Amino acid sequence: METNPKEENICSACHQPVLPQYYFCPNCGNKLHSAPLSTTAQTQAWIYAFSIILPMICFIFVNRWPGVKYFKSSDPKVKLIGYIAWALLALSTVFVIYFAIVFTRELTQSTINSINTDMGF
Repeated sequence: METNPKEENICSACHQPVLPQYYFCPNCGNKLHSAPLSTTAQTQAWIYAFSIILPMICFIFVNRWPGVKYFKSSDPKVKLIGYIAWALLALSTVFVIYFAIVFTRELTQSTINSINTDMGF
């Protein structure tokens, strides 16, 4: 059975024929192209939760946040997940900054009031 040349590619590492739908060469294991990003409900929930907590952990794991690659995807469904992840990250960052300002202000005022009470003012 002969294959259509348009449907056949050649591995850049071992020069063996591979089908276009292969992500890895079956002969040498060379990565041919990236697999599509997952859009399952579980993956979306994980990305959105990570987007919300990332500012609270001081962006320590920002290199593991998948929002960027989802945002840059050409697939509209995947891109929408990226937009939502960025929006959640922005809202969460604003909330964390607001909470930090309010907490610092209240702590400072409480300390000042405590010092004034101790000194009899």
